[in-house]
Amino acid sequence: MRVLMPVYSKYDHFYVLNNRRILPNDMRGKTYFIRHSERDWLCFVNLWEAWKILRKERPSLILSTGAGPVVPFALIAKSLGVPTIFIETFTRVSKPSLTGRIMYYLADRFIYQWKELETSFPKAVYGGTVV
Repeated sequence: MRVLMPVYSKYDHFYVLNNRRILPNDMRGKTYFIRHSERDWLCFVNLWEAWKILRKERPSLILSTGAGPVVPFALIAKSLGVPTIFIETFTRVSKPSLTGRIMYYLADRFIYQWKELETSFPKAVYGGTVV
């Protein structure tokens, strides 16, 4: 995501992470931490966390580069009328990720980074690698 910073840095933005870590200076004060969910009951907690964060921040767009926490955020965003752009993770070269397979149907714009995924995502946009 941070590779795309030249594109989004001029806009108000915030980050959502599901892992506590030491943040670079530019992310301090702009980052929310949510519970880490591995397709378990905590995904319902993530829906609640997404609701609270999106109601507070009121973003005009959600952009994600492939992490699982985007799914509850995309669901809540849909209910709030907030569009979502999803970029399938760089690490998926020949087979889509589970998050990608879900987000293909939830995202308003879906971008994949490897031509080999074209048959998996026929209505998506090939964007080349972000790296």
